[in-house]
Order: sequence, then structure tokens, then C-alpha cells
Amino acid sequence: MFYAILAYHAEGVVESWTEEEDAALMAELLEVNNRLIRDNRLGPAARLGPTDAAVTLRGNGDGMIVDGPFAETKEQLLGFYIVNGPTLEDAVAAARELRRVNPTAVYEIRPIQLYRAGAPL
Repeated sequence: MFYAILAYHAEGVVESWTEEEDAALMAELLEVNNRLIRDNRLGPAARLGPTDAAVTLRGNGDGMIVDGPFAETKEQLLGFYIVNGPTLEDAVAAARELRRVNPTAVYEIRPIQLYRAGAPL
């Protein structure tokens, strides 16, 4: 079973880190990534760009592009991991490893149904 681990954080806090602080955290997160890769459990992972560079498509028909995601939250979605494991508890364990390295982040875990255009799920 595949699970998405969505990484949320207060964007202003992340942007306030020095290059050295950010690099140190990323090095620790990569250690977790490498363990998950060794266990053949890590799929795609991405660190997203800043929300002020994002746009949202919404509305009827072709929709309309508006600046940024205007979520009423303290944390923004800043990245994600796809992990493979037999149970939700395995995905939660992976998220806990990430949280031990980055304890001020919030991790949302969701099961994924793989989608292939034109193919039945």
C-alpha cells in the first residue's frame, strides 16, 4: 500500500532559517530518506517552492488563476513523501522518523489509490 506523507510547516519559520540551519536539517532528513530507500519503501519526494510563487486554478469552465494558495492555516504544505508499506502503522512510523529530525513540522498521512488514465483502479 502506498501512503502520502504531507509535510506542513509555518513557512515564515522555514524561511527564517540560515543556509547552514536549512542545510543541517536537510542532511538529517536525507538520512531518513536513505534508510527508507535502503528498505525499498520510499517513492517520490519533493520539497515544494514558496507559496508566494504558487497559483491556484479554481472556478467554472476553464477556471481562473489566482495568486497563491489562500488556506486559512498557520502551516503550509511545503513538501511530500510517498512511502510503501503494508499498513498505516508503517507509514506513521516513517512520518515519526521524519518528525524526530524536524519536530516543529506537521505530517499528514493519507493512503494513495494509484491512478492511471483509462485504467480501472
